[in-house]
Amino acid sequence: MIGAGWGRLLAVSLVTMGLSHTIARERLFAPLRERLGGKQTWLGYLVSCPYCVSHWIAAVVVPLTGTYPLDVVPSWGFASTLLRWVLSSVLVAVVAAFLRVIFYFVDESQGLVRREQRSVEEEVATKQALRENTGHRRPGAR
Repeated sequence: MIGAGWGRLLAVSLVTMGLSHTIARERLFAPLRERLGGKQTWLGYLVSCPYCVSHWIAAVVVPLTGTYPLDVVPSWGFASTLLRWVLSSVLVAVVAAFLRVIFYFVDESQGLVRREQRSVEEEVATKQALRENTGHRRPGAR
């Protein structure tokens, strides 16, 4: 796999990562996760764990997109075809897992920036309210 193959692997892994995150973490699918028992049941865990969901999504997306970055050398008929599908799906799910780590890191970093900004804004508002309530003015203000 060279050139465009890497791009396709990355694209399919990004789609897999996005879909698995949405199913396992976002509010939209919370009723489904709860109905299946959340992380307390086997099936609920399979849809509550982004890594687990990514395997099922990759198993569907790989043949739909024809993304088979791994070849199976022995010619064992259907067994080779099946093995190629399974190995390629696992690779897509693993790459999606690494992409998910990067996504969560960036997402958390952005959340940290927003929390710090909100904290500074609250501190400024508190100081301003305190000044207004005590009747104090800034030095040099009329």
